[in-house]
Amino acid sequence: MADVFNEQLVKRTPNAKDRMMKAGLIAGVVLIFVVSMSIIPAFGLIITAAAGFGAYIFNGRLKKEFEYIFTNGELDIDVIYNKSSRKRIFNGMVRDFEIMAHIDDPNHKNSLASAQETLDYSTGIPSERSYAFLTNYKGKRLAIIMEPNNDMLEAMAKVLTRRKFYPKK
Repeated sequence: MADVFNEQLVKRTPNAKDRMMKAGLIAGVVLIFVVSMSIIPAFGLIITAAAGFGAYIFNGRLKKEFEYIFTNGELDIDVIYNKSSRKRIFNGMVRDFEIMAHIDDPNHKNSLASAQETLDYSTGIPSERSYAFLTNYKGKRLAIIMEPNNDMLEAMAKVLTRRKFYPKK
């Protein structure tokens, strides 16, 4: 049997929360500048520069991409911040998923909603490619939303049984 390997990168679309955080960072740096220059003018620029650097670093954390790696029945999901730092956020065997269905599947909405927590590792905008799977991970029952391409979906479907995988019709 040949090894199966699929890899996909999905860029997260900034949402209203991300835009508000950016605006808050800018407003915070401006406020720190005004306050520090009026209270301690000698160190005001140093304090503002430190706050600006912190805001720059935090702003980079708002730029996310998700990488799905499917290898021989194992799914890894990594988050990549600002195209520079990577962190593994999920690792599991696909055969252990309870179900995998399209997020709009009316027959499985209740099952997916029964999860303790729902994690969105997709673009953030529901689409025809948006799927969710239900699994136990680190002691929690999670519903994880992702957007696999056709190749990855086909490879995962081969591992899942018909009673666990419900493609969009």
